[in-house]
Amino acid sequence: MGSLPFTMSDLQLGSKAVQSSPTLLCTPLMGTTVDQMLIEMQRAKEISADVVEIRLDCLKNFNPRQDLEILIKQSPLPTLVTYRPSWEGGQYEGDETKRQDALRLAMQLGANYIDIELEVAHDFNSSISGSKPDNFKVIVSSHNFHNTPSAEAIANLVARIQASGADIVSIATTALDITDCARIFQIMVHSQVPIIGIVMGERGLISRLLSPKFGGYLTYGALEQGAISAPGQPTAKDLLDLYNFRLIRPDTKVYGIIGKPVGHSKSPLLFNASFKSVGLNAVYMHFLVDDVEKFFNTYSSIDFASGCSCTIPHKEVALKCMNEIDPIAKKIGAINNIVRRPDGTLMAYNTDYIGAISAIEDGLRELNGAVPAGTSPLSGKLFVVLGAGGAGKSLAYGGAQKGARVVVANRTFERAKELADKVGGQAMTLAEVEHFHPEEGMVLANTTSVGMKPNFDATPLAKHALKHYCLVFDAIYTPKDTRLLREARESGAVIVYGTEMLIRQGFEQYKNFTGLPAPEELFRQLMEKHA
Repeated sequence: MGSLPFTMSDLQLGSKAVQSSPTLLCTPLMGTTVDQMLIEMQRAKEISADVVEIRLDCLKNFNPRQDLEILIKQSPLPTLVTYRPSWEGGQYEGDETKRQDALRLAMQLGANYIDIELEVAHDFNSSISGSKPDNFKVIVSSHNFHNTPSAEAIANLVARIQASGADIVSIATTALDITDCARIFQIMVHSQVPIIGIVMGERGLISRLLSPKFGGYLTYGALEQGAISAPGQPTAKDLLDLYNFRLIRPDTKVYGIIGKPVGHSKSPLLFNASFKSVGLNAVYMHFLVDDVEKFFNTYSSIDFASGCSCTIPHKEVALKCMNEIDPIAKKIGAINNIVRRPDGTLMAYNTDYIGAISAIEDGLRELNGAVPAGTSPLSGKLFVVLGAGGAGKSLAYGGAQKGARVVVANRTFERAKELADKVGGQAMTLAEVEHFHPEEGMVLANTTSVGMKPNFDATPLAKHALKHYCLVFDAIYTPKDTRLLREARESGAVIVYGTEMLIRQGFEQYKNFTGLPAPEELFRQLMEKHA
């Protein structure tokens, strides 16, 4: 069964059933000794977790009465005790009766929750009926390490878990595609009992981050990168600091960056800090997307994928999913910014060219002083663009739009000519640029990867040729100060860093997403600190 479209009505129905208390953040303790677990508990408290999961199957020499007494009594946070057998993805391979005895003992010693697997839950719950303490809850869990079944199959599973006597239902499935999360979200919002719904794996990350939006009872956040208890688990620190987990509610708008790979992107850092700074009820996350069309068809509600940044390899493919495309983005043939309008339709922009061109214009203003209102300082300038790829296209179209005389230089002449013809410009090979100076005071923009980390010593243009340019821009931002820019500065040109394009295209995306001006100072500080 395919993914069902995820509509507004799903959310509105769900928000009535959502638990009144916020989603708890639970940190699994993976120490192999009791002492290690006690240290981990303190760290979990320091990073503001709500609950710790004591994974008994991780302990090397487990002595039930003695160890449970210490761990439960000395925990600074409420405790969830799990003793996961190997047949459900855990590490315990011993006798089943002993395992269940340890869980019953945990209950008697004051654990707040225990987690038992569906396969044995009915008998286990019968064995404790009548002796359960008041504030104690049984979580009955089911793990599927292969896929995420149909919504119908998941609903049947929830019913089975409820029938086993569960106080809290817990389902973990595996994401083969990011759209698999929609089926778990659907089940969560309609659940009449407390529910934990998680989709494992990198493509399932959003299921963990968005638990508070869809009424999840709790979600898991690891103490550190290397201590995850299930595939795709984020750290508690990232949940709280990067994604503002505590601020997510059923009506929070969801934004994100679609790409493959995407985990390296710094965009969530910039946007979440910005949303928080102005009190916007929104969150921005990494979307690992394989199929753009399927993604937008599945997540079609106004407040889910309200806006997306779009990176490699989807900048061109995403065009066909749009209802409307900004004219220049259409000409460039690539988009990097998508906004879902109030009627649900998708509008696309290319903010890369605005970021670069506005930075170049400001550099020219610095050099030449004011220009007549409504005129671009690029107007009439000879504008040499190195490279004819995505960024090259953006700069060539942007320059032409501002009235510059565009020259496109590329390693292969054919590609240069194709782009130059489209913008009414001139074409040449990269080798020819060195001796091209029909006039002084030209503007140069490098969009090739020459000089990019780790090839710090490379430059796309010899130093002696730079004296004919009044301004040099380099789209590379790792390193920030490329050899090209250093030599241009020494030759007397104004220089414009690639980080400027990155920051400014972000300003434009923020404006398109929110209708508000971007908190520019904050963007700059964050880029300075983390880029």
